[in-house]
Amino acid sequence: MRIFGAIGTAGWLLFTASSAWAACAPGVTGGAMLEIQMEGVRSNKGQLTVTVYPDDPSRFLASGGKEARVRVPVSQPMTEACLEVPKPGTYAIAVYHDENMDRKFNRTFVGLPDEGYGFSRNPTGLLGIPGFDEVKFAAVAGVNRLTIKITY
Repeated sequence: MRIFGAIGTAGWLLFTASSAWAACAPGVTGGAMLEIQMEGVRSNKGQLTVTVYPDDPSRFLASGGKEARVRVPVSQPMTEACLEVPKPGTYAIAVYHDENMDRKFNRTFVGLPDEGYGFSRNPTGLLGIPGFDEVKFAAVAGVNRLTIKITY
C-alpha cells in the first residue's frame, strides 16, 4: 500500500507498508530524503506517528518543536515512511504506535509507556527518555535509510 502526498514545507511524503525499502527518491528541492523502516510493532491496529526534530536540543520532544510529523497505517512486520526534510543536516526522530488512534502517546497509571515507541539510532539500556544527542543523526543530500525498532 502506498500513499503519496505533501506535508507543508517539509516536502513530499511517501508511506508504504511493504517488506522492501520504499521507492524514496531525492526531490527537486535539493533536500534530504528520510526513508524510515519501523519494525517490531505488536499489532496491525492503529497507526505509527513519526516526528522529525531539527538540530536544536531544546525542541526535541517539546510541544511545537517538530520539523515534521506524519501518521502512517501500521503493517506488520514492518511499516515504512519516506519524507523530505528541507535540507541536509542533523535531525532526530521519535516514533510511537498509536494503537487506539487517539493521537496521544498513552501511559499507564504509574507513568510507564502503554504504547510502543522508538527513536532514531535505537538507543538501548535507557532508564527514561533519551536525550537529543543519543538519537541525532546526520542526513545528507539524497536518500538516508534508517531502521527504528519499536519497543513495548
